[in-house]
Amino acid sequence: MKRILIRNANIVNEGKIMQGDLYIKEGLIFAVGGDLSGHTADIAIDADGKYLLPGLIDDQVHFREPGLTHKAEIYTESKAAVAGGITSYMEMPNTVPQATTLELLEDKYDLAAKKSLANYSFYLGATNDNIDVIKQVNPETICGVKVFQGSSTGNMLVDNPDSLEKIFRYSPVLIATHSENDQIIKDNLEKYRKEYGDNIPPRLHPDIRSWKACYDASKTVVDMARMYGSKLHVLHISTGKEVLLFDKDLPLEEKRITAEACVHHLWFSDEDYEAKGNFIKWNPAIKTSEDRKEILKGVLDGHIDVIATDHAPHTLEEKSNPYLSAPSGGPLVQHCLPALLEMYHNNQISLEQIVQKTSHNVAILFEIEKRGYLRPGYHADMVLVDLEDSWEVNRENVLSKCGWSPFEGQTFHSKITHTIVSGHLAYENGTFHEDRKGQRLKFSRNV
Repeated sequence: MKRILIRNANIVNEGKIMQGDLYIKEGLIFAVGGDLSGHTADIAIDADGKYLLPGLIDDQVHFREPGLTHKAEIYTESKAAVAGGITSYMEMPNTVPQATTLELLEDKYDLAAKKSLANYSFYLGATNDNIDVIKQVNPETICGVKVFQGSSTGNMLVDNPDSLEKIFRYSPVLIATHSENDQIIKDNLEKYRKEYGDNIPPRLHPDIRSWKACYDASKTVVDMARMYGSKLHVLHISTGKEVLLFDKDLPLEEKRITAEACVHHLWFSDEDYEAKGNFIKWNPAIKTSEDRKEILKGVLDGHIDVIATDHAPHTLEEKSNPYLSAPSGGPLVQHCLPALLEMYHNNQISLEQIVQKTSHNVAILFEIEKRGYLRPGYHADMVLVDLEDSWEVNRENVLSKCGWSPFEGQTFHSKITHTIVSGHLAYENGTFHEDRKGQRLKFSRNV
């Protein structure tokens, strides 16, 4: 592999920003800090004061392959991710077929080995009747088990209380949950159907998939995890009330119950439905500006441990349907880091906190082997950003296969210039170098 020397960077790592160099050899970080110009390099990058961050590790994406490739593919979405500074991702099981057996899961790993420009891992999907499969998971090779409490794309709903209990009792790996109470949602939907028929406006999405539906389901799994000592990770917290279900005082290494916030819940609010409609329709729903404020507060004070995307593309045609037939989800991997950097410019979050929540903490929480930090001996995953290079999101520069973004028309003041994946310069000022693919993530867990 090529030796890479990055000079004159502002290195953001482990709660500090320092000026210096970074040297990569044989795919690993060899040295960090100070003047490293004496090292021989095949590729030399003069950062010229730009900011060097660990690559983002996105613990929740939907890349739609196999079976839904009219929306997205591992290749196209990993490409968008790399352009967005995401060097590793963990992908969800609600593809076609659903990844609910170890054989089907390995098929996805085989696809990624051939196609993914970023590093990768895949969740095993839980069902009401695959507990015997879950018990066989190797904790060192699979990121986790995904449980849908609320129906979503693919409708992999675990709605049998006995099945849910067995998953929490016996899963050998982290359990990641989509926590919404399906019955509350159905009751709310029926109420609005009576009022609006089939013409329900998108602005009612957060009333249908309400705060109560989210809180009730999150509390259920938190209580169950406490009962069984399970390792639980509750995805995409969307309400302020849920935030306080989680502990902010324990060190992350000691937590058994953790939470994730997604960039769309930190950026948008219900005030945006009028302009964007179904294009910000996610499950769980984007809710009030007060919820947004409380979620950000939870991120900053430690109640919420990581920031991710829940990248979930659908076609423009699908999202243009009326509310009831428009699917939930949208593309976010390309624009997550620029959006967080915009929040930094607005004094909402620091660069050190962005790195902590998108890289360090994800590595700690999932016990990922030698990633998430800019440390000697670690895999060389990193992103170089120019904090003063403005650009506008439009359909011409969207890289996801679906061809649209909820951020269209937004001007970001920061631009990603280089992304290095496992020691390979994968992205450079708009150009992709695709001769090497990403690597399968490994986990340093007690088996």
